[in-house]
Amino acid sequence: MSGVIAIPQATPATTTKKRSKPKKTGPTVSDRILKVMSASSDRSGVSLAALKKYLAASGYDAVKNNARLKLAVRRLVAKGYLLQPKGTGASGSFKINKNKVVAKKKKPIKNKVKKVGAKKVRRASPKKAAGAKKSPKKTKRKSPKKAKRPAAAKKPKSPRKTKRRLAKSTRAKATPKK
Repeated sequence: MSGVIAIPQATPATTTKKRSKPKKTGPTVSDRILKVMSASSDRSGVSLAALKKYLAASGYDAVKNNARLKLAVRRLVAKGYLLQPKGTGASGSFKINKNKVVAKKKKPIKNKVKKVGAKKVRRASPKKAAGAKKSPKKTKRKSPKKAKRPAAAKKPKSPRKTKRRLAKSTRAKATPKK
């Protein structure tokens, strides 16, 4: 008999694919906050606790998403959509910045893509189709970076100037006599 042993082939390791959760559709946390803030009529602003109550009443789980809520409020304050008359960070009271919110609602005009057979034809928006021709895109050339020069050594102050200053300051104090 020969010394050959039959080894079964190793089966490839099967990896389990994680199922991705479907993205929830609907308004973002920031949009919900802005909607609640615009609906409130408090002159001094709305606190974070009151904001959570309003969001919970509209069906948003404010307890589970507390960190996300605080982060969204801080971002809205940083971007200028909310004003914060009292407090810092996510504490205090918040008002809606009416000047900024009006500017946010404008949507950019997108080019429409129309399929013709196997080719895609890009159509310009109606405003651009009024006779404006596209100009060729310009490419920017990067300039080579210059080597940094070492900073020049600072000269020490001469002792003579400091003596003069001391002399002037003592004279000014000695003169007021009545």
